[in-house]
Amino acid sequence: MRRTKGRKMRKLNRLLRARSFAIFLSYTLPFMEHLPVEVIGNILSHLGAARDVVVASATCRKWREACRKHLHTLSFESDDWPRDITTRQLEILITQTIFQTIGLQCLSIHMDSAHEFSAAPVVAWLMYTRETLRSLSYNVRTTPNVNILEKCGRQKLETLDLDHNSITGVEPSYQRFTCLKSLSLRHVNISAFDLSLLLAACPRIESLTLDALEIVTSDSQSLMELSSQTLKCLYAKSVGVDKIILEADNLEILNLNALNLDFFELIGKGTLRHLKIDDVSVTHLDIGESMDHLEVVDVSNFLIVWPKFYHMISRASKLRRLRLWGVVFDDEDEIIDSESIAISFPQLKHLSLSYEIRDGLLHYGLRGSSSLGNVAVLELGWTVISEHFGHWVFGMIERCPNLKKLVIHGVLNEAKTREERQMLANFTSFIVCLMRKYIHVDVQFEYDIFRSPCGEHLEIGFSQLDPSAPYYDDLFRQGSRRGFAA
Repeated sequence: MRRTKGRKMRKLNRLLRARSFAIFLSYTLPFMEHLPVEVIGNILSHLGAARDVVVASATCRKWREACRKHLHTLSFESDDWPRDITTRQLEILITQTIFQTIGLQCLSIHMDSAHEFSAAPVVAWLMYTRETLRSLSYNVRTTPNVNILEKCGRQKLETLDLDHNSITGVEPSYQRFTCLKSLSLRHVNISAFDLSLLLAACPRIESLTLDALEIVTSDSQSLMELSSQTLKCLYAKSVGVDKIILEADNLEILNLNALNLDFFELIGKGTLRHLKIDDVSVTHLDIGESMDHLEVVDVSNFLIVWPKFYHMISRASKLRRLRLWGVVFDDEDEIIDSESIAISFPQLKHLSLSYEIRDGLLHYGLRGSSSLGNVAVLELGWTVISEHFGHWVFGMIERCPNLKKLVIHGVLNEAKTREERQMLANFTSFIVCLMRKYIHVDVQFEYDIFRSPCGEHLEIGFSQLDPSAPYYDDLFRQGSRRGFAA
């Protein structure tokens, strides 16, 4: 059912795009006839889809010349063509279209699993464009497998994006990418040793993306060692190894996602500016001693040992944004100490916190009197709402004298009892009182609503809302008197 709906949507999108392009031609053709052929070629390059370029090239001789001599971008997507087109017909169509150009710089070919091409035409496309190509995005299944590195090495390629491919036997002396700055490998089968060699064969690389890699290693405890003196950005997601050692003296952005690691170590010179960790399990995490340039820390869905993690980032005096979202503490008696955050990060401007507030630990989290003077945006959230959440919100706002924006995030489940519905109603009443006092603060709400297994929308019992509910009114008055400070 979903596949049928997806095909119908893709067909509708193709029809709409074709109609839009036809309207575009009818309006612009009289004006474009007076434009230089170089300008027309540049305009057609921004169409992107090769299907539209093919239609445009058949319009007139001038447009045909623009496509041949001045077209620099082509994109072939299997969804752009009729579903009944055969693989052989696609091979011929792509071959004819590419061979009609003479200066192609950006080529994107993405075909779904229904099409498996012969190796010969694919090799012909790569060999024909290799002298001028600057960017290649490639997702084509071939029989036999085509060695992309062999065909594109030692050329002017600056961006390479490989998807559903296999890389074996990297030869750095021959398959050298002297101009490559961005490398993306998705659903690629490669050994840890070949990946290390490939990175070494890119002396100017700045951005590396590793997504859903099938890493082949020789030992039982898989280790991936990467080294680059020019790398500035690493994104690693679903990489099947146990240990990662990264040596990168100029790394600025580190993004780890959906990893299960025993060990991760970054060896560098303290240039890291942006650290993002999402859905990662790691026993030992070491991102270096120097945090002088760290400005953003974004951690979510992560089992965290707060004292150890805080010690690691506490030297980041230039930190401007801190996000700890959905974190789970290794020790259930731990809680994030806002006093330590205020002291260690004086330049913090954006603070986002979401974790379970437990009874008896709230006072510890809000102890001290140091303020978050530069925080202008505060985001607070819950996964399971409790009576402690209101205390926490008020205590955090009191610490932010220059707050301009407050965002409350919540997960609304099916309220099964009157107590649960009343708790949500009381919290809403408290927020109303809060907005009356802090009229200069822009308060926003973002709620995720769970649906029942049958897919029906759940309506939360807001009929229980009582603006005069005493619980949070009392809390508000008590909090105003004592400021929730120790």
